[in-house]
Amino acid sequence: MSVALERNVAVANPNGLHMRPCAAFAELAMRFQSDVLVRHNGQTANGKSIWDLLSLAAMPGVILTLQASGPDADEALSALSLLLAEDGEK
Repeated sequence: MSVALERNVAVANPNGLHMRPCAAFAELAMRFQSDVLVRHNGQTANGKSIWDLLSLAAMPGVILTLQASGPDADEALSALSLLLAEDGEK
C-alpha cells in the first residue's frame, strides 16, 4: 500500500474550475495509475471525474488540496498542480 501524497494549489484560472478546466484536469489525471482526490471546502472529488470536480464549485484563487496515491503519485501531483497553476487565458 502506498502512502498518499498531498499538495495545496491555488486555482489560477480567472473563471475558476468550470467545464473546460475540469475536463482537462480529469483527462490528465486519467493518464496516471494513481488515484487522485481533490478537496475543497469540506468536499472531496474524484480527480478523474469531470462531474465530481465541477461539484466543488472552485472559484478563482481558492486553494485546493490534491491527494494522490499509487505508483506515480509524485508525477501526478506535479503535472496536475502545474495545470491548475496555469491561468487558462492563452
